[in-house]
Amino acid sequence: MSEIKNFEKAPEGQRRIEWAGRHMPVMNRLIERYSGNKPFKGVKMAICIHLEAKTAFMARAFQKCGAEVAITGSNPLSTQDAVAAALAEDEMEVYAWHGATDAEYKSHIRKTIDTGPHLIIEDGGDLITMLHRERPSLLSGVIGGAEETTTGLIRLRAMAREGRLAFPVIAVNDAMCKYLFDNRYGTGQSVWDGIMRTTNLLIAGKTVVVSGFGWCGRGVAMRATGLGANVIVTEVEPVHALEAAIEGFRVMPMKEAAALGDIFVTTTGCCKVITAEHIGLLKDGAILSNAGHFDVEIDKTALAGLGQHAGQPRDNIDEYRLDDGRRVYLLGEGRLVNLAAGDGHPAEIMDLSFALQFGAMQYLLSSGKQLPKEVLPLPNKYDRETAAVKLEAMGITIDTLSCTQDQYLRSWQVD
Repeated sequence: MSEIKNFEKAPEGQRRIEWAGRHMPVMNRLIERYSGNKPFKGVKMAICIHLEAKTAFMARAFQKCGAEVAITGSNPLSTQDAVAAALAEDEMEVYAWHGATDAEYKSHIRKTIDTGPHLIIEDGGDLITMLHRERPSLLSGVIGGAEETTTGLIRLRAMAREGRLAFPVIAVNDAMCKYLFDNRYGTGQSVWDGIMRTTNLLIAGKTVVVSGFGWCGRGVAMRATGLGANVIVTEVEPVHALEAAIEGFRVMPMKEAAALGDIFVTTTGCCKVITAEHIGLLKDGAILSNAGHFDVEIDKTALAGLGQHAGQPRDNIDEYRLDDGRRVYLLGEGRLVNLAAGDGHPAEIMDLSFALQFGAMQYLLSSGKQLPKEVLPLPNKYDRETAAVKLEAMGITIDTLSCTQDQYLRSWQVD
């Protein structure tokens, strides 16, 4: 039995899902190819990802291909109640609502786990870690899972190192069609969409500080530059820092950048990136936002301890008045700004990521029992197939190797 709010919003949710689906040609191709023979018939699937329209279209694709789907949100602020209502109307088990308390959020995940899944699609690792801690009796029924994001892979790899991971998990986040497009172009666009629609402020001419220069940070910095911002990058990894410098960005420690930035975006997947020390150096009016999975990159406890909460000048903006009168603005409660304060990645981008998830589930269903209980790469063929279908949908054709070229590339003896 689903647990959602606002059942009457289902028609609105259906319209949102339909709109997203119109712009997801790869997922539509998978539905056309597999809905007839229903390869997931009899398979119970648990999904814990940001519960919005693109995710819903993926869930609906699995349902059309035979799966029994239970779904919850991976972030209380990214759940869209209208979309949750639409999925419940589709006779899925849905446990989520926008603005859930921490206790409600955990209860929703538990109820999703208690459906007894065979396959799991995850964003952040909360469901899989809770499954191991609280429902060990259900572990033997799980064939495997797939993880969508860097933060989740950090947690799951730690479990694997300790020998605690009870089933194989596919690192979808590490697939090329995920990080090259979702992490870079998806995050790059959606972060600024969330910031701009929330603040209604000009980006051009401002100093933007991007923490972390992985694929997400690259995308955020690239789009900030395109919007006319002056970009500073902070990093702890020398190679990434060097890359940022060669790209033309200023690179410095956060302690130096704190006094210069107008807008801050954390993209590290780590904790306490912006601390009390840095908050004490901020300009009056500095805007803090996070694009990492959990709300731990900005030290919210330190921020509250250095001043008083002064209300919300706009939706999704919390104003803090520091003791010396400076104002600091926190967007989306320090949660993922592109989802807490926006609609997340574009549909065309999530089309690629969710096609990879579909491939990961097929791979696990066919081979999961033989795979080691580790975090494993998604076979490259799924990247190639996904990219090929996307190119076809875009009306783009490319060259193919001739027999001579193929033989040349396979041989070490060249005349």
